[in-house]
Amino acid sequence: MDKYMIKNGKRLQYGYTTGSCAAAASKAAANMLMTGEPLEEITIATPKGWDLKLRVIDPKIEGPWASCSIKKDAGDDPDVTHGLLIYSKVKWRQDNKINIQGGRGVGRVTKKGLPAAVGKAAINPIPLQMIEKEVREMIGYEKGLDIEIFVPKGEEIAKKTFNPRLGIEGGISILGTSGIVEPMSEEAWKDSLGLEIAMLKEEGIDKLIFVPGNYGRDLVKNTYQFQDKYIIKTSNFIGFMLDKAVEHGIKQILLVGHLGKLAKVAGGIFHTHSRVADGRREILAAYLALLGASPHEVKTVLTSNTTEEAVSYIRQIKKEKIFPILAQKITEKTRERTEEKVQIGSVIFTMEEGILAICPEGKKLLEGCKEWKK
Repeated sequence: MDKYMIKNGKRLQYGYTTGSCAAAASKAAANMLMTGEPLEEITIATPKGWDLKLRVIDPKIEGPWASCSIKKDAGDDPDVTHGLLIYSKVKWRQDNKINIQGGRGVGRVTKKGLPAAVGKAAINPIPLQMIEKEVREMIGYEKGLDIEIFVPKGEEIAKKTFNPRLGIEGGISILGTSGIVEPMSEEAWKDSLGLEIAMLKEEGIDKLIFVPGNYGRDLVKNTYQFQDKYIIKTSNFIGFMLDKAVEHGIKQILLVGHLGKLAKVAGGIFHTHSRVADGRREILAAYLALLGASPHEVKTVLTSNTTEEAVSYIRQIKKEKIFPILAQKITEKTRERTEEKVQIGSVIFTMEEGILAICPEGKKLLEGCKEWKK
């Protein structure tokens, strides 16, 4: 694509989705089936309103069917499906219906809560609509087609995606609501994280462990021997994930995170990326002042390079009482965010010190949620 955006001072290229690839390949194959001639490029419209002119790869026409592929281009988005060939194979039907199926390398849905029904190919609703629209534009409404979308390397690549965890087996998903990949799209990332909550709720799970990243996940697995399936990574989107928890009726959440992240939550900051807000030292310093720390001690924390350094100094001046206070404040802020619809407890730690504090609600959850254990 020749479209770009500027993000954080960088020029980043847009890409197009697996759904756009499937629609383009299907339209091109339908064209070849009608004309009997191979095709070099095809143009489709996307829900975003942008037209895509894409190169047709590996065109084949053999008797009653035709097939070809489109190469997925994720632009500057870190997408493991970048470069995959998305194929479509089309064959005439005896009626005027469009029947779309997933073949090799397209995942099968095995759990409820996803846009596609259990047992169906993991082709989302918008790509299905795009495929039918583009094919109808080519063949009209008097004829019908059987369409098979397949991805030769899909099963291998799917292992690097969320699909195995979401209950999509055997391949990738055919995705995309706009047809266009926005480079490093935060919304797409959040949607994939939120989908995990929906999937677990469908399994009847309503007690979860939220961790911002891998350190928290490893800590709860190694310290408490909790099962992986209950542990949800929130990344920096703690507020968003709390909102999703309320939306899906989650009853209990244990929030476990590094003090450098969760100190921000104690200050009411629910998007914890440092580019959005970074008040870690200021929040630590404010609570130290409430505990009677001297101006020199407060300034030392304010000018510390890292949270780990600040924690080391807090221990040195024997103000460890701050840690349970912060853990309780994190719990209070998260309960406010969820309008007290979710029972929440907090655990804070650092890499050097390990667990610093567990709030009273956190201790109750740790004692009561036996199902989390292996």
